[in-house]
Amino acid sequence: MGLLFKNLRIHQVFGANTDVGKTIITTALVRASATRDTPVFYLKPVSTGAPEDADDEHIHRHGGPRRLVTTRCLHRFSDPVSPHLAAARAHQAKVAEIPSDSTFTKTIANYIQECAGTSAAAHMYIETAGGVHSPTLSGTSQVDTYRPLFLPTILVGDSKLGGISTTISAYESLLLRGYIIDAVLLFGDEYYRNWEYLTPFFSERGVHISVVPPPPPRAADVQTNTAITDDYYTSVIPSDHRGPLSSLFEHLEHSHTRRLQELISMPKRALSSIWWPFVQHSHISPSDVTVIDSAYQDFFSTHKPATTSSSTTSQLKPEFDGSASWWTQAIGHAHPSLTLAAASASGRYGHVLFPQAIHSPALKLAEWLVHEGPGKGWASRAFFSDNGSTGMEVALKMALRKFTRTLPSNTQKNNKRIGVIGLKGNYHGDTIGAMDACEEGVYSSEWHDAKGFWFESPEIGIRDSLIQIDLPPAIAAAIGSNRIEAPSLSWIYDVAERLNTPLADVYRRHLRAALDKLHQDGRQFAALVLEPLLMGAGGMIFVDPLFQRILVDVVRETSVDGAQTSVIFDEVFVGLYRLGLQTTAPTLGVKPDISVHAKILTGGLVPLSITLASEQIFKSFLGSTKAEALLHGHSYTAHPIGCEVANQTIQIVEKLSQSEEWKIAREQWKPLNALEANIWSFWDPNFVNAISALSTVDSVMTLGSVLALKLDDAGGYVSHAAHDIFKTLKVNTEDEKSMTGAPGGLAYSVNFRTLGNVAYFMTSLNTPADTIRSLEDKIWDTLKTIPATR
Repeated sequence: MGLLFKNLRIHQVFGANTDVGKTIITTALVRASATRDTPVFYLKPVSTGAPEDADDEHIHRHGGPRRLVTTRCLHRFSDPVSPHLAAARAHQAKVAEIPSDSTFTKTIANYIQECAGTSAAAHMYIETAGGVHSPTLSGTSQVDTYRPLFLPTILVGDSKLGGISTTISAYESLLLRGYIIDAVLLFGDEYYRNWEYLTPFFSERGVHISVVPPPPPRAADVQTNTAITDDYYTSVIPSDHRGPLSSLFEHLEHSHTRRLQELISMPKRALSSIWWPFVQHSHISPSDVTVIDSAYQDFFSTHKPATTSSSTTSQLKPEFDGSASWWTQAIGHAHPSLTLAAASASGRYGHVLFPQAIHSPALKLAEWLVHEGPGKGWASRAFFSDNGSTGMEVALKMALRKFTRTLPSNTQKNNKRIGVIGLKGNYHGDTIGAMDACEEGVYSSEWHDAKGFWFESPEIGIRDSLIQIDLPPAIAAAIGSNRIEAPSLSWIYDVAERLNTPLADVYRRHLRAALDKLHQDGRQFAALVLEPLLMGAGGMIFVDPLFQRILVDVVRETSVDGAQTSVIFDEVFVGLYRLGLQTTAPTLGVKPDISVHAKILTGGLVPLSITLASEQIFKSFLGSTKAEALLHGHSYTAHPIGCEVANQTIQIVEKLSQSEEWKIAREQWKPLNALEANIWSFWDPNFVNAISALSTVDSVMTLGSVLALKLDDAGGYVSHAAHDIFKTLKVNTEDEKSMTGAPGGLAYSVNFRTLGNVAYFMTSLNTPADTIRSLEDKIWDTLKTIPATR
């Protein structure tokens, strides 16, 4: 993942098509390095065809002194066909196994690291096969297979008829996947003269382009051909370094040096111009800044000067994105399908005005959300906004209008003080209105004016493999205990079965009494605002779903002056399979009036939020004047790029939900579920139970992709306990466990965030099982070294 060395300049050579002269040009590059008395490594990962015609053999003959030039081929097939077909035939003949993409890139990464450790200063060229989209051994397009390595690229253009189009198309395919394209090279064919068009095209885009004299026709006699070929390379790469590729060579050297210098300079430059959210800048120095050079799948490729001083080790290290980039990632970073969806919508629309207009991506998304997705069976409309916080602001406006429309006119004088009902620890975003819908806390601003009442809720946790419900004092007093044990995790989430239990009666009496008193005191509430099942930013609090269900029931059956309190589900974090569920409503057994969706909605690529509303909510804004309409929006409402990316994300995630990988994950939780409930996690239940027994862990809980560990520390949200305990995970260690599951088999660290005494870890919805297992090992190894506290 993102290999970059001080001592080893690496360039990967792609071709715009097959038979464009990749090997001829790569040989010239190898020879140019060798004439400077620099050791050169040439790698051909896959070769098909006769061994005597193999590209690495050509390099071996013409690349320069053998004391300087080392050639290697990793996978060789004599069948002169596409690599995927050659591999399939070899597999069918039981001659060779077909390696997975991860195994393939791991082999390449290992060889690169081996080369980097053998010389003080060297160059390396890795030549791909065919065109950029030619399949690799597994059948995956090689432009995607090689992407985890993220190597600087040279594109060999097509100098033949039609080559202008294939060269530009290849360039754009590489660009769409984020490749650094240091140069474009092609032959100076005097008949088609493609270079005349392509030179200004690439120069205007800041891409270096070099035109190489075409090679002489191949001679029939082997010895003659060898001689004229060698003469050709001598003319292209003269010993005085003044040939047609001299400027290219200097450019490649400069590009390598500039990239290293850029990475080194970024922390200091960032500290002088960036104001980060949720960061106390007085505690930050350049060594604390993580430079993210690229990201792919579940990993960042990071540069940390303090740990990358050796010239023979990669200056970039993989780092697992342990918070799913603030909970946005659904299918990993830089997913090519999402990139192409964004590019397609950008090319077709850019951004277009939305009020009283419609475009296909927005309509398709709205129809799925309302009729097939989380709004199925209750929602009638989808309102677009730009992020979860503003989506919640919209939801609050909807609820307030609905409430005031049903209030008698003589009670509307206090509309400015109408409040909301919620739970302690809830969080709905950092805009002023969303903050005012939460209790006073660390996120509040000086303008904070909490407009509501917040109940303390029962919390779910696992301790010593036992599933327990921690009760708040008021409920504990009625029960006679502050903690009760649950027979199974599925029992906890079988809300319909639990509605007639004694605990449900206690919850019901407690909530009714509290709401009756609030109403007697003249309090009015337009909305019940919930983060269903799991409250995120407040501390990863897994709330007893029975308590939330009864709270909804009690609020709906209690009205003051006939006014209707709306139920808002904030599913920005928990929705769309983050917890293994498309939506939380079926688990609670009750439907909201309004719900909000974001984050996973667009796979972590672009901001977009949807507020779903029932028909009754929608009708509250119908009237004869514009002032009665929902006057809320932003300039990029329903931007086509976000909508198209969301459509693509939904398609991928829905397919994942039916995948064999998810089935296996669900199956491992079945022994712990006495009932057939859709309650499961990607995290291994044996691992969860094991860490729940550690003395340093107060409790642990997991659903879907989320793992939350509450540490035995009384400091709460302002505590540094979780950060201090897990800070060693940020160190990249070359141990066997850390090298399992990372791209290219590289050792990796973990980027994580904490909430006081709570540490949480999050996967994508397609994180490979072996990556999760290796992460579990790292967490376990960290926790078991901490001295016992109880």
